Amino acid sequence: QVQLVESGGGLVQPGGSLRLSCVCSERAFINYNMGWFRQAPGKEREFVVAITWSGGSTYYADSVKGRFAISRVNAKNTMYLQMNSLKPEDTAVYYCAANLRGGLRVGPDEYSIWGQGTQVTVSS
Repeated sequence: QVQLVESGGGLVQPGGSLRLSCVCSERAFINYNMGWFRQAPGKEREFVVAITWSGGSTYYADSVKGRFAISRVNAKNTMYLQMNSLKPEDTAVYYCAANLRGGLRVGPDEYSIWGQGTQVTVSS
């Protein structure tokens, strides 16, 4: 069974940076279009960014555009999320997910495989 494992979360001050990683247990990772989502307490899971299997195309939510950057290294079965200029409203559990349907998708129900999440807290 394919597994996704996130890491890199933590506590950071406003304006700071973090880099999240998502490692896939299978080489099939190269076939997956991937995404990052986040969920704050009491809120619905929210789309952050998506990337195609090749890394050639990306799509960002307006709330993170210009501050976050997604990338992937297929040879390492790993996807990254570089988060800069963090704000308190970025505080959430961040999840990586695999989309088996193809294309850049923004709905959580369009993703079939999920990691367990990593907590990001932005606070002074």
